[in-house]
Amino acid sequence: MKTLLKCSVAVIAAAACSLPLAADEKSPAYQAIAKLQSVKPNSEGTADARAASTLLAKGGAANLLPVLKGFAKADPLAANWLRSTFEKIADAERAAGRKLPEEALISFVKDRSQSPVARRLAYEWVLQQNPAIADQVIPEMLLDPSPEFRRDAVARLIEEATKAENPEKATPLYRKAMEGAVHEDQVNTIAKALRDAGGTVNIQQHFGFLPSWQIIGPFDNKEEKGFGITYPPESEVRLDAEYEGQLGPVKWAPVATEDDYGVVDIAKQIQNYKGSLMYATTTFDSDREQQVEIRLGTPNAWKMWVNGQQVFEREEYHRSSQMDQYRVPVTLKAGSNTILIKVCQNEQTQDWAQRYQFQVRISDATGSAIAGGKL
Repeated sequence: MKTLLKCSVAVIAAAACSLPLAADEKSPAYQAIAKLQSVKPNSEGTADARAASTLLAKGGAANLLPVLKGFAKADPLAANWLRSTFEKIADAERAAGRKLPEEALISFVKDRSQSPVARRLAYEWVLQQNPAIADQVIPEMLLDPSPEFRRDAVARLIEEATKAENPEKATPLYRKAMEGAVHEDQVNTIAKALRDAGGTVNIQQHFGFLPSWQIIGPFDNKEEKGFGITYPPESEVRLDAEYEGQLGPVKWAPVATEDDYGVVDIAKQIQNYKGSLMYATTTFDSDREQQVEIRLGTPNAWKMWVNGQQVFEREEYHRSSQMDQYRVPVTLKAGSNTILIKVCQNEQTQDWAQRYQFQVRISDATGSAIAGGKL
């Protein structure tokens, strides 16, 4: 490492340590970025990463793009090192009175194949240098892979709609904004405006919430022991089956919700069985094998299975609940996919411990709904 990343003072003075833009595996830049990408928790690789960051910074603006491209193979820890290195270079350039290479950085920002985090970082630095660049870049970002860029594009359309002379001119702008909206607050703003103008909005469909389920229970969860017990639905999902439950025989029964945000309220729609647990299942039809995120919100302890494989669990009761509280990456197969969740309620009697509910949606990494549905 010491021989790999060391440049002599004389060479630095002669600017021979300016690192090339090309991702040449033998170049000092490539090797230095690889060191940043390799840093591990508990300070493993920190000394090498510090030396690599210093070397990249000495190379100046020529290393801005290589550093940004390094985000593509970086975990969160490595990304922090890359970010600090980029900012170190950019700060030095600005302190020296030099402008950042705006054209090259904007080209990087527009390249949707690059890391969304790196693209946003580049954009924010160029924006400091040239605020007018937002008018050039943001309108193109309505369907961008980066939720942050989408938010900016949606915000501009909302602002334009609010300034429109009448609903006839505002409505198309709100509809266009809704196409890219992935944030709850913006969707609420758009939906209210459209509904106030007499329009209809299906927020459930927009976000990809799953409103229709089959549910069975209650099963025993006294003293919170049921979370670790394998009740029959965990071994088989047979909708014609009958099992012995906490209060006697139990069968699967349909439950659905019309709530905008897909909340299935067990306590209100069925019963708030204290010290119990329920299973809920649905199917999702995928047109192909694909990577998705199953996003769930609940104040209760829970487990989830997809096509019989457990994908997540969280044994915590009565925490705050919100949309997209948990994001579970899964691979859906082409065709029908079975989703099973186990939702547990304990025996606490305080007012704030009475919620017994869940909401589930399927989206891509940006938060946009994945087309599909219940079979």
